[in-house]
Amino acid sequence: MNRYIRAISVVMIMSLLMTSCNTGTDGDITESDASGAASGIQTDVTDGNTEGSFDGTEGGDHSTGDLTEYGRGYEGIEGTGKYNYGEALQKALLFYELQRSGKLPEQTRCNWRGDSGLTDGSDNGVDLTGGWYDAGDNVKFNLPMAYAAAMLGWSVYEDHKAYEESGQLEYVLGDIRWAADYLIKCHPQKDIYYYQVGDGNADHSWWGPAEVMTMNRPSYCVSKDNPGSAVAGEAAAALAVASIVFKESDPEYSDKCLQHAEELYECADTWRSDSGYTAANGFYNSWSGFYDELAWAGCWLYLATDDSSYLNNAKTCFTQAGHDFDWSLCWDDVHIGAAVLLAKITDDKSYKDEVQKHLDYWSCGTSDGQRITYSPKGLAWLDQWGSLRYATTTAFVASVYSRWDGCPSDKADVYWNFAESQADYALGSSGRSYVVGFGENSPEHPHHRTSQGSYCDNMNEPGEARHTLYGALVGGPDASDGYSDTVTDFSKNEVACDYNAGFTGLMAAMYSKYHGKTLIDFGAVEEVPSDEFTAECGTNVDGQDFIEIKAIIYNKTAWPARAADDLEFRYFVDLSEVYQAGGDVSGVTINTNYMQSGRVDGLKVWNEANHIYYLSVIFDDGTLRPSGQSQHKSEIQVRMTSPNGAWDNSNDYSYNNVTGVVLLENGEVVYGTLPDGEGAGSGSSSGISQPSESTQTSQTSQTTQNQNGSSGGQTSVGDLNVTMTYNDSSLNANAIAGTMEIKNTGSSSVNLSDMQIKYYFTNEGGTTLMFDCYHSAINSATGQYTALTSSTKGTLTSASGEDRDTCLTIAPGSGSLGKGDTLTISFSLHRADWQNMNMANDWSRKDVKNIEVTA
Repeated sequence: MNRYIRAISVVMIMSLLMTSCNTGTDGDITESDASGAASGIQTDVTDGNTEGSFDGTEGGDHSTGDLTEYGRGYEGIEGTGKYNYGEALQKALLFYELQRSGKLPEQTRCNWRGDSGLTDGSDNGVDLTGGWYDAGDNVKFNLPMAYAAAMLGWSVYEDHKAYEESGQLEYVLGDIRWAADYLIKCHPQKDIYYYQVGDGNADHSWWGPAEVMTMNRPSYCVSKDNPGSAVAGEAAAALAVASIVFKESDPEYSDKCLQHAEELYECADTWRSDSGYTAANGFYNSWSGFYDELAWAGCWLYLATDDSSYLNNAKTCFTQAGHDFDWSLCWDDVHIGAAVLLAKITDDKSYKDEVQKHLDYWSCGTSDGQRITYSPKGLAWLDQWGSLRYATTTAFVASVYSRWDGCPSDKADVYWNFAESQADYALGSSGRSYVVGFGENSPEHPHHRTSQGSYCDNMNEPGEARHTLYGALVGGPDASDGYSDTVTDFSKNEVACDYNAGFTGLMAAMYSKYHGKTLIDFGAVEEVPSDEFTAECGTNVDGQDFIEIKAIIYNKTAWPARAADDLEFRYFVDLSEVYQAGGDVSGVTINTNYMQSGRVDGLKVWNEANHIYYLSVIFDDGTLRPSGQSQHKSEIQVRMTSPNGAWDNSNDYSYNNVTGVVLLENGEVVYGTLPDGEGAGSGSSSGISQPSESTQTSQTSQTTQNQNGSSGGQTSVGDLNVTMTYNDSSLNANAIAGTMEIKNTGSSSVNLSDMQIKYYFTNEGGTTLMFDCYHSAINSATGQYTALTSSTKGTLTSASGEDRDTCLTIAPGSGSLGKGDTLTISFSLHRADWQNMNMANDWSRKDVKNIEVTA
């Protein structure tokens, strides 16, 4: 098997052979197929079978009741294990709710997630809302999603009692159903299956919450003309497991899942090709082929139907699948899962031998001495990308097999002890927890867009994650137990639905033996800060008969992130002097010199008797949203002029009053303080202050220093203004990382294909270095956004001179930087093992002037 790691956070340049899913062009689909009658699938909203008509759905309101992220004490069975497996299981399941896409239920357990992806599938007229976002990104990849759903179902199948006793059965079934509902929507016709929503490259070029995505989200399908057996087979497995776990509690839904599972399995088995599964290339290639999925799904369909034809086909396909004993059950290769099921169903020695050789390799070593690498603190380490995902999933397999009567008695304890050791490593036996929000020293900065909560398309701003991604298992350490809790380290600190799947099953297995209490009234319900919307306001210019205000309104919402669709800005004025001069409010003229967004709605009355009014500016078109450097803030400049030469700022409530400028969302005050009914009040602090000439510097280079080193600075290179901000002011950090902004202050455009940025440094020891571009884009002076992440490259060459032996050359690629436009590049240069680098003697770090920009 090709053991390629999934590049889930690295934007890759590739030629994707995208499969068209416009079913209207498929000549083999009849009218009866389109209605759902020919396939036997009921045409309803849940199935999403009204192809060609879906163009999006409306969001809704949500309530979290009395839940709190700290809970209100514990309940349940006291645990006897080393860790509280009940709480770990509870939080691991909540993670899947935090990954939900689509219209959320009215009652939720999180106040920082909202409706999202509400137009998914509209490009093909199919309702593909719902499902889970894959990892730290916002793509819906069905191969790992279906795998995760199948694994959760397998866990319920094995440890139903553990979920009941821990009070988590309703939550795990809710998670499985959320995924199963989506997979059913993805199967609108018998031989059509949508396997992906979102373009991986476009998605990874943007860093922000799922609720405010703006990129196009194309949907891709497989069919008999463009087949994808692996992805259809995995969906069949997930739905077959779902039909089993819902058989008693919801027989009708169980039957529905089974019907789709059987039809998808027929497609996968008939096609026996992955030639049409192309959009996920570079992210979730089916390296292991499709025979392992056919064997895996065949086993589950046999267990769901007792139809021996499924079992016979599973056996046949299993012989044709890969049989690497030294890998792990994962989203790509499920043959070990099939081997366990076949062993338990048939009690055949060949299947048992295959499972035992695999588990021996991971635990005590094979008969010929082969054994997986173990870290000094006890992690069974397979691969650098998501090391804990492999260890905990294999531990789940071991927990299942060791408790089966067919497991040899001399192996049962070995396998169980292995499973327990890996569970405990994940929960803290190494000295730290690798589960967000659980245990001691747990991760705080997972590589996850929505939980990090950036409002400006930058994973480094804000510097701290704004939300706790409860229950998420991070990728994990290297083979030496080395780990860095940084948002930029996607190999060790990303999370994913497939990561948590085996881990959740492992926690249920541990609970079955050791139990553990769960939190009462627990949910990811956080205290909402008061500064989601803010405003800065001051006088731009004034005169005897007018005032022109300048205000900047900020949208940094994250509970949940949301576009401004009913936001009002109010600036209060006292027009007594206008009335005394014989005028009135109707004569005041309002002019807008500059409006990034918003619209002036005139002067509104507050207290007519006292002549108190307020300027109203409405933001209701969704343009002001926490999704980019320019999108999350809006500058407005508004002039109010008296008709008869009288204007007095001193009696205006909002003048020089930092709390006197008010923002209201949906009619509720979210920033500032309204005046009383009489319009009384006076400000005591100023708004925006403009620097005087005496305080402005004439230097072309301004560098900020602290006791550790340079945190960045600013310089000018011709018509280019260059600002560099480092993520870490320390001169001993694990990466040269930061954000560079280059603004064109000239009158001519700059061709970016000619631009080169040279950063000089000393590479102590000549170690292997890796360049990552996390974000690159042009923010134009007119507000237009152009993503360049995929085209921005970094190359390393040798260099000579003071404090340098290496040069990093960053090339932003194609495009044009027009007058007033700003190029933003967030990057990292680090060692392959993320060990610290000494930057004290790096030429370009010493002064921003030492960063060369040519164009």
